[in-house]
Amino acid sequence: MTYFNNFRNKLTFVFIALLLPIFSFAQGLDEKIDQAFKPISDFFSYYVFYTVGGTPLVLILLVVSALFFTIYFGFVNIRQFKTAINIVRGHYDDVDHVTVGDPDLAIDGDIVDTIRDESHEGEVSHFQALATAVSGTVGNGNIAGVALAIALGGPGATFWMIICGLLGMSLKFVECTLGVQYRDIGPDGTVYGGPMYYLSKGLKERGFENLGKVTAVLFAIFCIGGSFGGGNAAQSNQATIVLKDLLGLTSTASGSIIGLILAVLVGIIIIGGIKRIASVTEKVVPFMAIMYLLACIYIILSNFSYVDDAFGQIFTQAFTPQAGIGGLIGVLLIGFKRAAFSNEAGAGSASIAHSAVKTKYSASEGLVALLEPFIDTVVICTMTALVIIIFNSSGAFQYGADVSSDGSGAVMIDGVAYAGAGLTSKAFATFIPFSGIFLTVAVVLFAVSTMISWSYYGLQSWKYLFGRGKTADIVYKLLFLLFIVIGAAANMGSIWAFSDAMIFAMVFPNMIGLFFLFPVVKQELSRYLKAIGKG
Repeated sequence: MTYFNNFRNKLTFVFIALLLPIFSFAQGLDEKIDQAFKPISDFFSYYVFYTVGGTPLVLILLVVSALFFTIYFGFVNIRQFKTAINIVRGHYDDVDHVTVGDPDLAIDGDIVDTIRDESHEGEVSHFQALATAVSGTVGNGNIAGVALAIALGGPGATFWMIICGLLGMSLKFVECTLGVQYRDIGPDGTVYGGPMYYLSKGLKERGFENLGKVTAVLFAIFCIGGSFGGGNAAQSNQATIVLKDLLGLTSTASGSIIGLILAVLVGIIIIGGIKRIASVTEKVVPFMAIMYLLACIYIILSNFSYVDDAFGQIFTQAFTPQAGIGGLIGVLLIGFKRAAFSNEAGAGSASIAHSAVKTKYSASEGLVALLEPFIDTVVICTMTALVIIIFNSSGAFQYGADVSSDGSGAVMIDGVAYAGAGLTSKAFATFIPFSGIFLTVAVVLFAVSTMISWSYYGLQSWKYLFGRGKTADIVYKLLFLLFIVIGAAANMGSIWAFSDAMIFAMVFPNMIGLFFLFPVVKQELSRYLKAIGKG
């Protein structure tokens, strides 16, 4: 009863904190925020997305790094794929409870019986950590981002999505192994991890203490900015748009009300910390992913005669200039930009969730993490792409014919312009009656799951900068919930650009850590594979 009263008081406080500013400033809020953020977003966007030969430098860094780690670790993304699945299924959980063994398998200087007690460090299981991280990556980019990429680059864009997803698996493996390796465990068992810690602690080990401190702080700042924007306000904005369309609402006040409801829903979840977040995501993520995939599979099987032609277009058009540019830039820059960096490989954010896992072998969670880009990009994004390509088998729209004024990849169908989620919705509506309701549910679930995961990422970064006290905790969560309502009430182009720049900016400090510390990952991988009899 005491717990319920405390929780009710917290929830009431959230209501009061949100209601006061929202209804006072709802009208014109979007213009005020847009004007305030425009100079800031323009500044960061210019430097973060600085181009070399027409391609953003950050994109080059990501692709080259992913390719390097894939080769260096012997195509770990493919060779250890089955091992990763078995880890999630719990096949190797017993190695954390070994009572006899080889001193070469000692961890942190501990051998045999001492490993038994310390194996319980962490807060969530392998599956819960994966579900939490996937909930932050599987988002509206799987609906809107794919449509943008294909509209701009044609079916060949799908090929580049798959390639980038496969390479991203290696990046995710490296950063999430480091997240567990250098995490902090509080006196109460609470886990604190992520790039902030492997940058500060890992680079200090290498003799670059000052560089580690600076890059850790920069990452934390960028992550907080990304959590308020791309991982929060942008998600609530997209969810509000589809809900208003479905319900026929038009006023700004209705957006505020929807945002307030979303904030209360998210607040109930995030107040409980990572354990409650994990308990929710392990149920919601499989449900929403399976629901969406079943709809895609239904459309694909119902039009099975077009599937071979769709794959033919994907491969034959992959190397045309239009498809190549549309695939690489359209997916990784335009599409993933609108989905808070869809699979987040290289950004380091997912390592924050994975660091909370219960294990003594850091590489075990790194292997689990490589499944994320596969689920997000190789499977779900490809399914969306097939639906759109099959829909366009009758020539409903012209690939690469962007009719928008802002380069958003809008296409003209029967005199109406469709872009992003609108194009995907049009494709679904062609094959599934009442798909508007289905896609609304999917978008809202994707948005909520992304928000609750990003709340944890941002909170960990906030605590790194401002301490681990209860005051810092509640201040961040209230700010996070406030941004949910702001995102729902406003249409803020500049703050979206700013938040996207923050998420991509995370790549730069994170990559410094990966390139200094990848030999540690190599050592940990060898140790874990030996422990499970695969070394």
